[in-house]
Amino acid sequence: MDNFQIETAQNINIHQNVAHITTRIGSFLIDLLIIISYYILLIFIMSWLNLNFGIQQWAISLILSLPTLFYTLIFETLWNGQTPGKRINKTRVVKLDGSKPTLGNYLLRWMMRIIDIQMATGSVAVLTILLNGKGQRLGDLAAGTTIISEKKRVTLQEVFLADAAEDYSPTFPQVTLLSDADAQTIKKLYHTALQKRKHAIIIKLHERIIEITGIKTELKPIDFLKVVLTDYDYYTQQ
Repeated sequence: MDNFQIETAQNINIHQNVAHITTRIGSFLIDLLIIISYYILLIFIMSWLNLNFGIQQWAISLILSLPTLFYTLIFETLWNGQTPGKRINKTRVVKLDGSKPTLGNYLLRWMMRIIDIQMATGSVAVLTILLNGKGQRLGDLAAGTTIISEKKRVTLQEVFLADAAEDYSPTFPQVTLLSDADAQTIKKLYHTALQKRKHAIIIKLHERIIEITGIKTELKPIDFLKVVLTDYDYYTQQ
């Protein structure tokens, strides 16, 4: 599955790690298993109560079945873009700009499941995802969303950079003006901001570091923070 990069209004580049199609199918199957288990429990309880299936009982069954109909909509809205299956597989629904979807986005995705998944037994969704390049089924295209993986992937480039650390040439010697406490706080907030896509935190960290160190740079905030943290690690390890 292709990854892609977007740039926010704050000039922050966000690399979207698109969830693989097999991971999405796995999440779907987990959620389906939960729904089936719910129905089995429902049938068991109604059988135990020895109810005669008249009009009232069918009405009760219909009402109790409603949570399964709105399953994805309820969980994605309340769990910040995740269903139980997505949470287990560490995937999440986000907007293409990396921000949190609105209720309208979740609702549109849910409504399009009728075409994407139910009418064509998932074939339309799978085909669209494979052809799209941004991990989007029809519901995602309509809602402007995608599903990303929150699992950390180590690339060959990162491995090579780690091996070449001893040859690293720092860019900003002014980072030595930061205290250990400053560096640890910046690092923690930086990783939190990346994970939760909090663009405002990146901007504030960028401004605060410049205020402390007096560094002048044309780097974009997210790139600047990455260099600052790398430089600081370099100097403290010498």
